This record gives sequence, C-alpha cells and structure tokens, in this order.
Amino acid sequence: MVFSRRMAALAAVVLIPLGIAATSFALTDSPQEPRVPAKVELESGSPGPKPASSPEPTPSDQVVTRPPVTDGPSDDDDDDDRGGDADDGPGDGAGDG
Repeated sequence: MVFSRRMAALAAVVLIPLGIAATSFALTDSPQEPRVPAKVELESGSPGPKPASSPEPTPSDQVVTRPPVTDGPSDDDDDDDRGGDADDGPGDGAGDG
C-alpha cells in the first residue's frame, strides 16, 4: 500500500488536533484542592452577643415614603432662559417675564 496524498491529508487532519489537545492537556495547571482545617478555634476572650433592650430595625424593615408625583420636573435646569422672555414653566428662574 502506497502512502498517498489522501492518506497524508487524513493523517494531518487527525494527528494535528490530537497533538494540540495533548499539548494543551500537558501544559494545564492542575490546582490542588484547598485544605480545610478540621476544627476552628475561636479566641477565648472574644466578646459574646449583648442582649439589646430594643433592637434597631434592619434596613430592609425601614419604610421610606415616596416623593410626591408631579407632572413636570421639580426644578428647571435648562440654560435657555438667559436674556429671553420665553417662559419654560413655573419656577424656571431668571427668564420669567
């Protein structure tokens, strides 16, 4: 059996990805599993929990009222009221005529 170009192409198609995969596998770093201590010891002088007479509410328990709903912005920040008589709306500042 003669080694033809078709067999060379087939060998290249199979062997090149296998070589890449083997090289990648050989170069990967296998991390060690983290070591967990068998027993955790606390300091003997650590303060214990103090009983509270009235516990403070957690932030999720606090109720915040919503701001009032308005049809327009509460304050106008447009810069177009310099020297003009146009009225941008109530309380727009210097441009009120």
